[in-house]
Amino acid sequence: MTIHQIDFSKTLTDDQIYETIMSNYSHFSRDWIVHQWNWMNHVYIPFKDHYKYLIVISLIEKTLQFFDQMNIQYTYDEYYSKSYLEIEKFNISELSEKLDLPKETVRRKVLELEKEGVISRNKKKIIIDRKAFNFLKPENQIKFSSKYIHLVSKSLNKNNIYSKKLDQKLIENIFKKKFSLCWRWFYRMQIPLVIGYHKFMQDLTTFHIWGTVAMNQALNVSKQLHTSIDKPSSDYLTTSNILIDNLGTNVGISAMSIADMTQIPRATIIRKCKYLMQNDLIKINEKKQYILGSTNYKKILPYQTEVFWFKAKFIRKILNLLIIS
Repeated sequence: MTIHQIDFSKTLTDDQIYETIMSNYSHFSRDWIVHQWNWMNHVYIPFKDHYKYLIVISLIEKTLQFFDQMNIQYTYDEYYSKSYLEIEKFNISELSEKLDLPKETVRRKVLELEKEGVISRNKKKIIIDRKAFNFLKPENQIKFSSKYIHLVSKSLNKNNIYSKKLDQKLIENIFKKKFSLCWRWFYRMQIPLVIGYHKFMQDLTTFHIWGTVAMNQALNVSKQLHTSIDKPSSDYLTTSNILIDNLGTNVGISAMSIADMTQIPRATIIRKCKYLMQNDLIKINEKKQYILGSTNYKKILPYQTEVFWFKAKFIRKILNLLIIS
């Protein structure tokens, strides 16, 4: 499509997406919580190590960036027909800076990935072998992301901000048709978010466990948090206060349930939960179930606004792509 055929007046800005998400948060909160929890499971499961997966997808994002710069696009099927991915100019320092992790941690994880046959190095070049590990195709993640974007688009339609009427299947199709481009955008949203989770908790497994407790609790008060798109919505602050006001719920989640949901070993969960309880991020009820702690829950709220800017940029790109495609 040539430039003169594109009506740029119909394209969206980050601000428009951000304001829509923040002012109509109760419409979107449940789906976003499930979206991100599913992603954290996706990060953990292949290696039972969040950081190894983060290193792998950071390297992949570098290749996707190259494809984008060279105007090379792969569909979902074309991209996953490749058994190997080649990344040029691999550098421990660059990766360490990108992930905000110590060089020694990155070096150790890379060596472990080499021993496991996931990657191999030739000077500054690195090869990722998909056959060597359970590299999860993001079929479900595409569905979760498409559903969430569809919800946001409906709110934008309702407020006459976005003119194109979409359905979830159409969004899924654009993800798969222009997969290498869209998934680069997805990684550019998720990698900083996961790094932020690490900064918040100093450890991704700890955040994953805390997030599972938070998701369980949010879903337990979902009747107050979640409303129909056709009913009045509550903004981010109001919705968060509803959750905070319900932190005393007696319906928690056990260590065994967290283990079943995340595949994190139960012993690790119990150890990490002790840390979370010491910092009043969670507490345990009389049923030996974990629930959120009220004192420090509010600490995550300012961080969430940064999360929503990353999210707004990603959604804006997908919705604008649907306008010009």
